[in-house]
Formats: sequence, structure tokens, C-alpha cells
Amino acid sequence: MTSKPTRARAAVILAAGRGERMRSPTPKVLHLIAGRAMLDHAIDAARDAGCERIVVVVGDHSPAVRARVVARLGEASVALQDPPLGTGHAVLAAKGALAGFVGNVLVTYADGPLLTAASVAPLFDLRAAGADIAVLGFESGDPGGYGRLILGAGGALTRIVEAKDANTEERAITACNSGVLLADAGLLFGLLARVGAANAKGEYYLTDVVGLAVGDGRSVRVALADEDEVAGVNSQVELAAAERAFQTRRRAELMVAGVTMSAPETVYLAWDTRIAAGVTIEPHVVFGPGVTVEAGAVIRAFCHLEGATVREGALIGPYARLRPGADIGPAAHIGNFVEVKKVKVGAGAKANHLSYLGDGTVGAGANIGAGAIFCNYDGFDKFQTHVGARAFIGSNSALVAPVTVGAGAYTGSGSVITADVSPDALAIGRGPQVEKAGWAAAFRARKLAAKGKS
Repeated sequence: MTSKPTRARAAVILAAGRGERMRSPTPKVLHLIAGRAMLDHAIDAARDAGCERIVVVVGDHSPAVRARVVARLGEASVALQDPPLGTGHAVLAAKGALAGFVGNVLVTYADGPLLTAASVAPLFDLRAAGADIAVLGFESGDPGGYGRLILGAGGALTRIVEAKDANTEERAITACNSGVLLADAGLLFGLLARVGAANAKGEYYLTDVVGLAVGDGRSVRVALADEDEVAGVNSQVELAAAERAFQTRRRAELMVAGVTMSAPETVYLAWDTRIAAGVTIEPHVVFGPGVTVEAGAVIRAFCHLEGATVREGALIGPYARLRPGADIGPAAHIGNFVEVKKVKVGAGAKANHLSYLGDGTVGAGANIGAGAIFCNYDGFDKFQTHVGARAFIGSNSALVAPVTVGAGAYTGSGSVITADVSPDALAIGRGPQVEKAGWAAAFRARKLAAKGKS
């Protein structure tokens, strides 16, 4: 989080692009990075930067984007750009939604999912130091289609030239424009009202406010960010690159904080994954959204976790799956090919092999035998299974919910348990074993005789 702002802060997030290069029925800004829509990443960054008002500019072609903005921020935070006439026109479309606002306006992009509050903090510092407009730039070894920053004496920004309008000398400049800028609301919208469309694309460029401000004698300064932080996503290839950049950054943060990863490049994290210092993550582990892992836990290879909590010192996997609502207690063991969904597993309990635990509780110190399952669904409704503390569920037991196995009770291997089991009792729910003497020998003789005749 940034320090408490001295002036009010607002954000305008541009999300009106069609994203045709994505070649996807999903709107571009709703594609996921680390399990979260790019639009949501942009809203999070604006909030973390202290923006008390956030306006998202959308197009009329994407009702799903508008619906997402309304769900997170409310109808008043939506501004419509129709028709799309460039970035300057898009920011100007937000003017009405910010009517009466006095303070700094931060302009960002919904397809820039790696931008953080830390990335834009220098812009607020520049404004506090007297700059009328602060622009976020970056150095690129391959500037390509990025706008170029034309710097004057003392590093002041004199203008921004879009790549299509740049001459040979200007295209050789490696200082590039990210599109992110900060300015006083009144100044920004006043300059935008003066922007024209006499350029190669016939659009109203947000970047033109820089030249207008300089012409008015205003101060425009530049802060530099890493190229990865300000990268935009316009294609599936760039989406994958942004995912890699997020994962690389987040893995490094966790390892610096004390998390052990022997093959970090194979571990995939969600945007909200929380892993404490002292946790060990083995190779090929995937974290979906909503996972917390406490100190001393070990997540062994090839596990998948989502919406789950793993308590201190627990051992998960290998090849385990924790689904939403799984809460694995301290020092508990969830072993290979065990799936847990919406079950609270008590301290020290064990389910080491080939089991499904769905909807219910497992008491402290209980043991779930190999192949045991909670039969929680009748085709219409879900029901709960409760296994008491220190209970022992025999291998290949089927516990048909709703059912409770009392503390310290046992179920015989291969049992189908359909009624509650009293504490410390043994429940057996299987047919009696019948032995037919000599049957196997006679069977083989018949088969061999038949085979000889054929």
C-alpha cells in the first residue's frame, strides 16, 4: 500500500478495446492471469494505490465487461466510449463519472495486469514535487510499436511520438511510453478537450496532452518502470508472457520470504496464494485461487489445491487434490490420490491413499484407510459425513451420508456404512464370507476339458 495521499486520488481504467487479436469469445480484459481477470488486477492496483474513485471506460460491444465493473464497483463507475476514437477520447468519456472530483487522476489500462501500486507510486511523488503531469515510461531493447518519449533539458518530457508518426531518428529512441499517466483532474480534462485527430490513425491520442501541456509552460516529468510491469496484453502469446512474468515475480517473492521450492519454474500460483515462511513446495504443484498454507507444511509433487487451507506442519501429497472448503489440520496427512472437498480434517488425522472425502469432518487423530470414500451425493442433494476423533475407517469402506462414525470407532474393511456408529464400536457392513471347498479345482478342470475338445 502507498502512504496516505495528501490529495484525493481517482483512477480511470481503459477497458473499451475489442481485443480482436485474442481470437477468443471471451472479452480480452476478462482473460485470466494467475486465476484472476486482467480487469480485476487493474482495479486492485488502483485501489492499492489509494484511489478512492475508480471509473472504468467500456465499449458497447462487451456487456460482460460492463457487468463485471458493475459487480465490483457499481453502476456509477462505468463510463461508455461509443464510438471508440482513441485513448484520449476514452479518458474524456470518464469526465462525467468524475464530475465534481478535485484531485489527481491516474490513467491505467485493463489489459496491463502486472501494474501494481508500487509501479505508479513514483508518479504521485513527481506530482507532489511539482510536476503538472507525470508519465510512466520504460526502457526497451525492442521498442517496436511503442510511443517514444522525447526528453528535453534536465530530463523533462517535451512530447510523446506514436510509433506510426515517428521519423527515423525518433524510432531509434529506446525510452518508451507505457500509456500510464497522472495529472490533476481539471488540467487533464481541459487538455483533452483541445486534443485533435490529425495523425496517422485519425484518433484522439491521450499522449497529445503532453505536448499541449508543455506548450502551456507546464512541467511534465517521467518515472521509469520495468518493462514487464507495464506490458500490455493484446494476444494469446502476450497473455502467456504476462502469466510467466507474474509467476516468476511471485515465486521470487515467496522464496525471498522463506518458502522452499526445489523447482520453482514448475510451481503455479494464483493471484491470492498465501504461503508462510518455512513451507516446502515440491515440483509440479498448482495453486488455484483461495489457498493458504501455514508454516512447516509440505506440499509434495503433483498436487492441485484450490480454495483450501493447509495448517501448520501438514503433509499433502504427492498427487493429492484439495478442492474448495478443504481445511487440513496441523500435522495431518493427505496422501497420494486423495481428494478432499469441503471437509475439515483434524490435527494429526491421516488419509494416506486413494480416498475421497467430501462434505463433513474428520476428527483429530483419525485414520482413513485406502480406498475409503464419503458417499455424499444422491443425485439431488449433498449430505455430510462425520468421522470422530481417533476413529479408524477400514480400507475400502463406503460411508453413505448422512452418517456419523463416533470417536474411537472402527469400520471393517470393505464395509458399506449406512447408519451411525457408536463411539468405540466396530461396525461391519458386508456380506458374510462363504467358502465352497474344491470349487476352484473343479472350475479349472471343466475349463481345461472344454478347451481340449475345441
